[in-house]
Amino acid sequence: MKTIIITGSARGFGYSMAKFFYENNNNIVLCDVNEEELNKAIDNLNNIKSNSKIYSYKVDVTNEEDINNMINDLKDKVNTIDILINNAGVNQQNKCVWELDSKVINRLIDIDLKGTILCSKLILPLFIKQGHGAIYNVEGYGSNDATMPGLSIYGTAKRWVTYFTEALAKEVKDTGVLVGKITPGIMITNFIGTSLGDGEKIELDEKTKNVYNILGDRPETIAKFMVDKIENNTKNNVKFTWLTTGRAMTRFIKASFGKKNNYFK
Repeated sequence: MKTIIITGSARGFGYSMAKFFYENNNNIVLCDVNEEELNKAIDNLNNIKSNSKIYSYKVDVTNEEDINNMINDLKDKVNTIDILINNAGVNQQNKCVWELDSKVINRLIDIDLKGTILCSKLILPLFIKQGHGAIYNVEGYGSNDATMPGLSIYGTAKRWVTYFTEALAKEVKDTGVLVGKITPGIMITNFIGTSLGDGEKIELDEKTKNVYNILGDRPETIAKFMVDKIENNTKNNVKFTWLTTGRAMTRFIKASFGKKNNYFK
């Protein structure tokens, strides 16, 4: 039985991963800034039969005190903390950089990039002392150098996350700690339709909706795949990719015959 912290796990992809880890009898640490959604997540998980425990913390991943309080409290409750998944992230408004408020830019980079760095930094002394532990960081649009108008800041943050993860994997190579990347592809959650968590609604054009209908998946589908990969991983500097080139090509071929989802009914 392992203890797994997942940031941004009150809903969406983070919650779906927590659910599958919990079903597999791992201790789950829900970590999110939204207390109301955290309580809903706990209620849902309590309906699942499992031999493990659920821990929940209201944490702002940009706040060092919040993160340290969670880690210190957990150390008194579990034998070891085994995995950290840096999943917390927010989308940006569909605007060019000169149209964005500076506070929005700062908040997005603080959550999507600095939150990942800070959580990793604060858990690593414990992992290194234990002689084991694993950190997985969630990539996003921009991680592979792709660019799109209206996603300049989000894409920049995610590209930095990729660089940070690869650099961190080299730094920990002699410590017994594993570091890896999770590349989920396109997930159909509230993330794609709102900026900064529950902020301004993002209007998607028909072309974007069409691509999402072809390539998108519900978070449960991708989470099950990722949980299996993480539970069986023994290697450092790995990358787990759901939407591979082959899978994407197959989806487009099927779509040409009218076989695609409709997530925007």
